[in-house]
Amino acid sequence: MKLTEITGVILAGGRATRMGGQDKGLLPLNGIPLWQHVFQRLAPQVGAVAISANRNIPVYQRSGQPVIEDTLPDYPGPLAGMLSAMEQLNSEWFLFCPCDVPYIPQNLAQSLWQAKNEYPAVWVHDSERDHPTISLLHRSLSIPLRDYLSAGERRVMVFLRQAGGHPVVLHHEFTNMNTPQELTRRREDV
Repeated sequence: MKLTEITGVILAGGRATRMGGQDKGLLPLNGIPLWQHVFQRLAPQVGAVAISANRNIPVYQRSGQPVIEDTLPDYPGPLAGMLSAMEQLNSEWFLFCPCDVPYIPQNLAQSLWQAKNEYPAVWVHDSERDHPTISLLHRSLSIPLRDYLSAGERRVMVFLRQAGGHPVVLHHEFTNMNTPQELTRRREDV
């Protein structure tokens, strides 16, 4: 079921230091860039999709999707991409997914939407650990998020808790590709 009131945002704007500084979203997995794996699963679930990126902008723009660059300098982390999307895109709700988690569930938006109740933020917990960058946020959080980042804070989990959010347990394997070894291992598993 497509939830048109949600805009999906693929977070592909990081430094990818554990990937040797390569643009992680553009690294291939089975011949397809990582960000496109996320897009293929996210697009059928939400009203629109944008990409948060800070490098190789023309490459991402060729997708036809809006590309949002961080408004804060020096790659301050995923929260900067989240803030830029909430400030630049016209939507009430944003579903953020990092580009390095190619196999998000096909019911992710629905699961988070149904569990949000009156909370302004919910994020995925896979029954073992939190995945705070896979989260559904209301646009009202943009002002407290800007204040949080302006104070020099960067921790996603801390912000989501301070914002009054809560985790949503989803029994799914949220495998992310943080290193070349993890990407190679996933290629070999397929």
